[in-house]
Amino acid sequence: MRLAVMGSAAFAVPALNALAAAGHEIAVVYCQKPRPAGRGQKPRPTPVQLAAERLGFSLRMPTTLRDAAEQAAFAALDLDAAIVAAYGLILPPACLAAPRRGCLNIHASLLPRWRGAAPIQAAILAGDTETGVTIMQMEAGLDTGPILLQEAVPISGETEAATLHDSLAALGARLILRALAENPPPRPQPPGATYAAKLGRDDGRIDWTRPAPLIARQIRALNPWPGTFATLDGATFKILAARAEPGSNGAAPGEVCDDRLAIACGEGILRPLRVQLSGRSALLVPEFLRGHPIAPGHRLG
Repeated sequence: MRLAVMGSAAFAVPALNALAAAGHEIAVVYCQKPRPAGRGQKPRPTPVQLAAERLGFSLRMPTTLRDAAEQAAFAALDLDAAIVAAYGLILPPACLAAPRRGCLNIHASLLPRWRGAAPIQAAILAGDTETGVTIMQMEAGLDTGPILLQEAVPISGETEAATLHDSLAALGARLILRALAENPPPRPQPPGATYAAKLGRDDGRIDWTRPAPLIARQIRALNPWPGTFATLDGATFKILAARAEPGSNGAAPGEVCDDRLAIACGEGILRPLRVQLSGRSALLVPEFLRGHPIAPGHRLG
C-alpha cells in the first residue's frame, strides 16, 4: 500500500518501523523541523526525522499544511492512506480528503476519553485503571473522527508515563498494521468526551496541600516531562519517583516528617524514592540524604 507517514515525536517511530518492515511503500515521511534544544540550543532533529533518515525515506518538513502549494504536493503523492501519529501540525480538509482511504490517526487513549495533546499523562493523573490505543479515521474536529480499532491496556498504581508511552507506541504500531490489512468499518465515537490539555512546566509544580495519592500520581504522570518539582532551600528539587503513605504526625503540608524525607501533604505523606537537586545528578533518597541531610521540621516550597 502506498503511504505517507506523518509524525514527529518518539511515539510515531514504532509505527514507521512496522509499516516499513511490513513492506508498505512509504512515499514520504512528514515531520516537524528541528528545534533548538539543550544547553547550546542547537537544532535537534525529531525522533521521526532520525528514523526516516536511517531507513532512507524521503522527508518533508513544512511549517504548515495550510499552504495551497503544500496541499497540492500532498495530493500529488497519490496515496492510498496517510498514517498520522504525534505529528504536531493540523491537517486541513484538502489533506484529509486526498488519500484514497483518508488519513488514519494512532491516538494514545480509548477515545472519546482523553482527546487532545497529552492523553497518556491525563489518564494517569485522573487515576484511570485502563487506557489504550485508538485507530481513528481523521476528520476536521480534534480527535472526533470515527473509530476503526481499539485495544485497552491496564494502568496500575505503579505505572509511569514513560513506560506507558512505550507500551502504547508498540501497540499503535501493531494496530495500524491491522487497520490497513482488515479495513474495519468505522463506527462513531460514543458520547462522553474528555480532553487532555497540552502540558507546560508549571503543571509539574507540587502543591503540598493536595492529598499524597494525587501528588504521587502527578509524579508518575509527568516523568520525564515536564517533571515534578518543589523548592528546597531556594533550589529546584525534582521528585522523580515516590509513593503515598497514610499519616503525617501532625506536620504541616510541605514539612519533612522524619529522617527519611517523608513529606506531609494535605492528606497523608509523600515518601520520595528518587530525587534530583538543581544542577546535580538524580539519586535514590538514601544516597541523597548522605550528602544533603534534611532534618524533620524542614519545609519544602
